[in-house]
Amino acid sequence: MIPKHTNPSETPFVSIGIFAWNEERAISAMLASLFQQSLFERLCRRGLACEVICVTNGCTDRTASVAEEVFAQQRHKHSWAEGFAGRVAAIQERGKVNAWNRFVHEFSVRQAKYLFMMDADILIHRPETLWNMVQSLEQNPAASVAVDRPRKDIFFKQQRSWRDWFSLRISEVTLAASAQLCAQLYCIRAEVARGLYLPKDLPACEDGFIKSLVCTDNLAHETLPERICLAPEAEHTFEAYTSPAAILRNQKRQVIGQTIVHLLVDKNLRQLPGFQRRQLAQTLRARDATDPDWLKRLISQHLQRTRWFWRLYPGLFEYRLTRLRGLNPLKQIICLPAACASCCATLLASLLAYRTLKSGSIHYWPKERRLGLGGVHSADLRLRPMN
Repeated sequence: MIPKHTNPSETPFVSIGIFAWNEERAISAMLASLFQQSLFERLCRRGLACEVICVTNGCTDRTASVAEEVFAQQRHKHSWAEGFAGRVAAIQERGKVNAWNRFVHEFSVRQAKYLFMMDADILIHRPETLWNMVQSLEQNPAASVAVDRPRKDIFFKQQRSWRDWFSLRISEVTLAASAQLCAQLYCIRAEVARGLYLPKDLPACEDGFIKSLVCTDNLAHETLPERICLAPEAEHTFEAYTSPAAILRNQKRQVIGQTIVHLLVDKNLRQLPGFQRRQLAQTLRARDATDPDWLKRLISQHLQRTRWFWRLYPGLFEYRLTRLRGLNPLKQIICLPAACASCCATLLASLLAYRTLKSGSIHYWPKERRLGLGGVHSADLRLRPMN
């Protein structure tokens, strides 16, 4: 007999956080794909439950009300509704970093063993994705984070343009490196997440910061790639940037994020006394509270020492070429033109990032006008194999 949970939040095993900023067009399709996941049945059959919290941050559209409508519908029609609770946590301040901190340290229930972090504009099209991510952590005690394989929507197109081809080759180069953490979707052990705190002025490229701390156990030792594991048969889809302008803006955002991660991880936090690094979440929270401008000051000092924009952080220009080594020789040849072009785009993006940082601005998050994935059907997303 399947146990009934009158209040799923009393016995949660998993807490799912969905971060949304003005995603009225995307949130409904995203939640529909979420509630098709086998995770809910798998947990329910084991007498376990989960919670789903949509954290809307600084929204000026109907994102929150649309999410509430979906949760209400799922409570009535979902086959395993007794095993989950869904709600919206609306916060006024815009920014994913603040939303992440509040979900981890305030909104998610303390009993949860695993926390899922996901964006509101993706689709999870393989029904076993979330369950396989949980199982990967259950079966791999050395891993702290389980990830899936991100797929651009253009991967499933039958007819591809040259822009599509270029974008997909870049993805192959990116995914060739080990221990990749994509902020769009990952599962993290709750005790690990609660040992982290994201500085308030950290840009939205928080995945690099989280990865650095997770793979070093809060800078206790050198990087251990095995702290991040790739779950089998697990994928999500996101809408790719294909226009040159959108690609350049995205590259600029990443350069800003990587610059600040370099300053924090490689320069500043490693110099802390051991007891402060062991309690890094408390240390960073205290810094934000007592000295709100500490990170901005750190960036300003770095820019005073950095004369050239291509030296914002080590490996800025050549990292795409370096990642080619993770591909087989044939793939290296195929992807080389795209990698070279990407290096040039990164160089231009670094100039733009340098100017933005010099102006004192670090919160750069352009909202692109994209078509959305609402019209994509699950059948379309299964046309191509994973490899």
